[in-house]
Amino acid sequence: MTVAIETVHGHEIRDPHRWLENEEDPAVVSWVERQNHHCRHVLDHLPQRAAIGRRLKSLLGIGDIGTPVVRGARYFPTRREGEQNHHVVYVRDGLDGRDRVLLNPNEWSEGGTVALDWFYVDPHGKRVAYGVSEGGDEKSTLHVIDVDSGQRSDDVIPRTRACSLAWLPDGSGFYYTRYPVPGGVDHPASPLDARPGVSEEEANYSRRVFFHRLGTPWEEDPLIFGEGRDREDWPGVDLSPDGRWLLIFVEMGWVRTDVYLRDLHDPSGAWITVAEGEEVQYTGEVIGDTLYLHTNKEAPRYRLVRAPASDPLQWETLVPESETAVMDAFGRIGDRLFVLYMEKATSRLVSMDLDGRLLRELPLPTLGSVRGFAGEWNGREMFFGFNSFTVPPTVLRYDLDRDEVSHFDAVEADLDSDRYEVQQIQYPSRDGTPITMFLVHRKGMVLDGSHPVLLSGYGGFKVSMTPAFQRSTYLWLEHGGVYAVPNLRGGGEYGEAWHRAGMLGHKQNVFDDFIAAAEWLIAQGYTTSRRLAISGGSNGGLLVGAVMTQRPDLFRAVVCSVPLLDMLRYHLFRIARLWIPEYGSADDPEQFQWLYAYSPYHRVVNGTAYPATLIMTGESDSRVDPLHARKMAARLLEAKAGDHPVLLRVETKAGHGAGKPLAKILEELVDTWSFIFWQLEV
Repeated sequence: MTVAIETVHGHEIRDPHRWLENEEDPAVVSWVERQNHHCRHVLDHLPQRAAIGRRLKSLLGIGDIGTPVVRGARYFPTRREGEQNHHVVYVRDGLDGRDRVLLNPNEWSEGGTVALDWFYVDPHGKRVAYGVSEGGDEKSTLHVIDVDSGQRSDDVIPRTRACSLAWLPDGSGFYYTRYPVPGGVDHPASPLDARPGVSEEEANYSRRVFFHRLGTPWEEDPLIFGEGRDREDWPGVDLSPDGRWLLIFVEMGWVRTDVYLRDLHDPSGAWITVAEGEEVQYTGEVIGDTLYLHTNKEAPRYRLVRAPASDPLQWETLVPESETAVMDAFGRIGDRLFVLYMEKATSRLVSMDLDGRLLRELPLPTLGSVRGFAGEWNGREMFFGFNSFTVPPTVLRYDLDRDEVSHFDAVEADLDSDRYEVQQIQYPSRDGTPITMFLVHRKGMVLDGSHPVLLSGYGGFKVSMTPAFQRSTYLWLEHGGVYAVPNLRGGGEYGEAWHRAGMLGHKQNVFDDFIAAAEWLIAQGYTTSRRLAISGGSNGGLLVGAVMTQRPDLFRAVVCSVPLLDMLRYHLFRIARLWIPEYGSADDPEQFQWLYAYSPYHRVVNGTAYPATLIMTGESDSRVDPLHARKMAARLLEAKAGDHPVLLRVETKAGHGAGKPLAKILEELVDTWSFIFWQLEV
């Protein structure tokens, strides 16, 4: 195929595999089929594959639970059991009531390729709005179900990906976010109507807020917010419990949030600008007549402020920034504030009175992660989820009146967790910055350099790598493996300054942190480069792609999932323009220099002995275009020296990962672990 050559900001850029960007080209389809066939030929014949598959099937049979949504005396827990592909949403009337099925995505399709993306319960627990997508594309069609009868209404709204939704107090309608429909005119009230139609590319952006009254055609829903704003803006919506105050948070990348408030009792319909134009972030809610905002404005580790909703610019600090911990989230439940902190990448949960005075710290089972908490603004109970490397998902209930934490639900797992230990160590990065890292392995392990290690990371978008129960990891631990998770810059573990130290022109810090983790593991006698594998997905796929091109000698095997790898052209495909605030854009001369310096696809050097590499993607990925995986696989195959394999695995009817059925997760994990066991001689 012809090599694409272009000059970008004075640099000649050669792109030998640009032809692989066109997924509809019959030549590309044929090439992918050949790569998939070769991948299957290699992986299907590995000697330990059958045993790995049996154990993983058993481990994935360990269920999962979610923190219940509370509506008065009615609860909406979620649970996945055994070999179910998806979580089921249940209804429980009263704490001691019996669960009945409300939404069961396992019955919606053969093979589990239709998924439940999200759901919102109305204030009285009578109706639920929920999103459904197919084949992993995450594009979501909204439906509404009556909780008592189980009947779906005729309210069906397309293009509600990652929907933000706020019900009216009486449940007669809701504010919600929607994207334009490609090929047609979006809506009579929409500024997009100025064009004859909406392009496929435009339909990936231009998220706007609409209002829907139940029983009316969605095409007539009035546009509430978003006219004239940049197409990359990402609005979310919240409504005070009394229905008076409509609150809009507009995210711009992962560094800025604009905030707007409207008094729905004000006939003028005027928006009040609460915050705009600054590179700071906000989340929050209005309860009664008080606006609460969680923000990193003048507080890199975040603080909680409040203001009268009628005068929202008159802030006062309610809970100041901590000197040692990051304020991760907050919620008002009853007459309490609950504040979730993250200290050294583990959770702390405290209760306070409404003036921010500490009442108590809630006990947690061990060092681990609180996964959301739930309750009502006027309720007397709070639920929160918890898990850790060796603690399966658990839901706990806090009774505000009795000041007691009790067990609500937990996953049963036949695992001997006492055989393993979790450490959190600290090591220096290339520039001396101390980095924390979790290590999980058998107790009493001798540091003789003989152990197989899987090192995994992310390092971006404020994503925090905290302790999490990962079922398949037990397969690794049972075979003497070490699982290592560093808290790289770019994440949110240590606040906004930590995030910014790993984004834009500082992205190389992330790769240096990860490389230093590998070097530390070798120097301390955990392993050698011959027994060291790395893995990462999405931004983590970019991470492992970058470090394998920078230090190919340091690793034996690389598992690179749904990755970004061509960083000069990433922003041209799917929804990737949303990530420019995090990475930058090659359209800008200065940012081009940052990106070109580490772009994995452009850093591959002919004649280099790269590690064994398994690149995985999903053909329906609507976030990261599979072209990255195709082009990188082709470039490595073209350039590599030695006999280490380069395998490309393209999954059909699967996307970036959200909503993937358990059966497909199992297939992917069997391939992943078979590859790692093979390469590390486990």
